[in-house]
Amino acid sequence: MSLPQTPSGGTPRLRRGAVAACAVVLSTAALTACGAGNNAESLGIKPDNPSVTVDTISVQNANVITQPESGKAGPAAVSATIFNKGNEDQTVDSIALQGGGSAKLSPAQGAGPVVVPAQGKIVIGGQGNPSAVIEDGLALTKNIGGVQNVVFGLSKTGAVKLDAFVVPSASYYKDFGPSAAPSPAAAPASPANPADESGQPATGASAPASP
Repeated sequence: MSLPQTPSGGTPRLRRGAVAACAVVLSTAALTACGAGNNAESLGIKPDNPSVTVDTISVQNANVITQPESGKAGPAAVSATIFNKGNEDQTVDSIALQGGGSAKLSPAQGAGPVVVPAQGKIVIGGQGNPSAVIEDGLALTKNIGGVQNVVFGLSKTGAVKLDAFVVPSASYYKDFGPSAAPSPAAAPASPANPADESGQPATGASAPASP
């Protein structure tokens, strides 16, 4: 029985069928890699952040931030990023909650409207930014972890509605949330025996009876 012949280069020749099989394997691997490329469904998944676009206005990352604990009285706040892709400035005229209630809007500095500049954006909430404060946020603490329908009123676009997450003022949201509710001031203790600075009973106080 004769052994397979080795070519002059010193390497055995592969059969044509083996070469074709290798080509199929390589092609399949390449196609599999392309399946995770730019057109893969996984790349189409968007972050689960509340956002909506109406005309030239986009509202993103909207949250209603409550006191840290459920049932704790105090204000709440609305935070959001508003983009204006139009060629004219717009103002945020109102922020209202479904079921009643609205936020008090304040600019970052001084007085006046909250302006979203043309081809620009603003962030509502956080230090150095405009604020939107809900004075009584007690009921909202009962919905922590849920959603709250919020309507942003823009001067030209009109109503922009979306469901915002209700989150406690803790961790990442602490710097964007409302201030803590003020503690009630303690009443001064009344002296048992009122006296003036001289140590004598005050006017109208009864003097002790003589023995």
